[in-house]
Amino acid sequence: MTTTTNSPRRAMVLAAGMGTRMRPLTDTMPKPLVKVDGKPLLDHVLDRLAAEGVERAVVNVHHFAEQIIAHVADRRRPQITISDERGVLLDTGGGVVKALPELALPELGDAPFYHLNADTIWIDGVKRNLARLAENFDPAAMDALLLLAPTAGSIGYDGRGDFNMASDGRLRARPERQVAPFVYAGAAILTPALFTGAPDGKFSLTTLFARAADAGRLYGLRLEGLWMHVGTPEAIGQAEAAIEASTG
Repeated sequence: MTTTTNSPRRAMVLAAGMGTRMRPLTDTMPKPLVKVDGKPLLDHVLDRLAAEGVERAVVNVHHFAEQIIAHVADRRRPQITISDERGVLLDTGGGVVKALPELALPELGDAPFYHLNADTIWIDGVKRNLARLAENFDPAAMDALLLLAPTAGSIGYDGRGDFNMASDGRLRARPERQVAPFVYAGAAILTPALFTGAPDGKFSLTTLFARAADAGRLYGLRLEGLWMHVGTPEAIGQAEAAIEASTG
């Protein structure tokens, strides 16, 4: 992969999900504000973006939206723009399309942006994984570069994986009824071009990933460190134990 030192200045953070598997905690709060290791999941994400020099992050909201809006009101690094989906929940793809005017600014041209799920969390290796994404992103070849974790060995994950990855980093979605070696870790760099001709309204980002894969423009980067899938209340303890072990 061609490397670049240009880290994205904008980011999209998906924080509008219902968090149903995290109940009963999400009966009174949105999942992004659930604490892991003493800090809300959303702050883990925003702090990582601040460390990469991201100037502005768009955070979409729906479930207990007012709690997230209040929580980020005083944050300055990065500065926060709220994309309000309380009227209609737009899913992972439609949510980004709604926010594109804040992500693809004229002065930035076709500059890529970070895209993170608000509940994604990992322990970095020697180098920060978001910095590695920026260094490995090649806009001439890629519409999207996804951070991938091993299907086996990730904390709290028991699914069948999402992608097979070729030796050059190109991705193909897991065939039905098979197990794939990599799972999407909830962090990526995307280009505005990925959304050209995107559907209107609610749709999943996987639709655009499939289109990019067919065009040979969907790539992956293996996460260095340990990814933690904090999808249930029980997984919080597993994640905290892993974090404590990494700092002990």
